[in-house]
Amino acid sequence: MQQIIFQPIGMIRTPFQTCEGMPIQPRGARSNEGQVVLDTTFAEGLNDIDGFSHLILIYHFHKSEGYRLTVKPFLDDRDRGVFATRAPRRPNAVGLSVVSLLGRQGHVLRVGDIDVVDRTPLLDIKPFVPAFDAPVATAIGWLDGKAEQFRVKRADDRFSGR
Repeated sequence: MQQIIFQPIGMIRTPFQTCEGMPIQPRGARSNEGQVVLDTTFAEGLNDIDGFSHLILIYHFHKSEGYRLTVKPFLDDRDRGVFATRAPRRPNAVGLSVVSLLGRQGHVLRVGDIDVVDRTPLLDIKPFVPAFDAPVATAIGWLDGKAEQFRVKRADDRFSGR
């Protein structure tokens, strides 16, 4: 396959200096605020973003080293296929988070519900549109009965590459 190369468009700033102890999903990070600092070259691309309550951040898991095709996710004690999880150690270390947009000042967005380690390279921003992005799920696989644990679970060192 052809290699694909991405260049960051900015950086995500958060209170989390390491992965350990941070929330494992944005909805478990309700009180956490951060900033999306876009490179000024891309600031014009933020025009009209103020009308959205939530954004999808697509970013590079820059602290993740290597990958495994089976992982033990935070919400389970069994190995699962990496593509059936949201684990950061993936063949392509790409993550996404749906965050609340709290405000904008020039090329900087203030966001809430952030579950990302500080200085994470930002690849893209998309508006979250419930009609497009929130289908009614009819099955959630191995997460059935476990999904609500995200509110209290916190990351540990299992994906730090050690």
